[in-house]
Amino acid sequence: MRLTIVGCAGSFPGPDSPASCYLVEHDGHRVVLDLGNGAFGALQRVTDVLDVDAVVLSHLHADHCLDLTSYYVWRRYRPEGPAHAIPVLGPTGTADRMARAYDLPLEDNMHGEFVFRDHLPVTEIGPFRITTTRVNHPVETYATRVEAGGRSLVFSGDTGESDALVELSHGVDLALYEASFISRYENLPLNLHLTATQAAEHAIRAEAGRLVLTHLVPWTSREETQAEASAAYDGDLVLATQGLVIDV
Repeated sequence: MRLTIVGCAGSFPGPDSPASCYLVEHDGHRVVLDLGNGAFGALQRVTDVLDVDAVVLSHLHADHCLDLTSYYVWRRYRPEGPAHAIPVLGPTGTADRMARAYDLPLEDNMHGEFVFRDHLPVTEIGPFRITTTRVNHPVETYATRVEAGGRSLVFSGDTGESDALVELSHGVDLALYEASFISRYENLPLNLHLTATQAAEHAIRAEAGRLVLTHLVPWTSREETQAEASAAYDGDLVLATQGLVIDV
């Protein structure tokens, strides 16, 4: 599989990256994990968006889903005519959430452009086996394991400390984990995000082959995030940047 970091800014788009969005490709097939605000423009630079097979949304906070409204416009109004509908896997209520975001009548929704499906434990899309599990965030949120061609990656979504994330990630080739916080922050909210140290510790417990830290909030120093994670994790570790391509 090939992973392209389309957007890795946490909580809001930053000056160097849109919010959460990741393109996973294998054997001519493509799935997009999250489509946060600002990401759809960047996605068009790295793939033909007509060729995307499915979109998988971890949860319904704006920095993870809002640019599905832009994708709706592209699929609905392109000069060649509406594009075929593709699956969108998401939490309960995704279709209505997207309709409200674009001010569409709920009865019309975006069903002509997308086939909305609630997350199931396992979904097969083309060559991809997609396994999801609930993680630790204030709203219904899922971590996602994608497997194809004998390789695997896990995207944490947004989460506080989570045994479920470790279990989903066991033996994974690449752990794409959020690291929104650093440990010196005071009064960190519980059940919201991981620190860089916690992300590293989760990857160690999961025996992940590689660790990529993402959902990096623009007000936090990347150098400090890197240093904190490296102090706990001595394996292959990188911080996500927009446009980074990794062969899994």
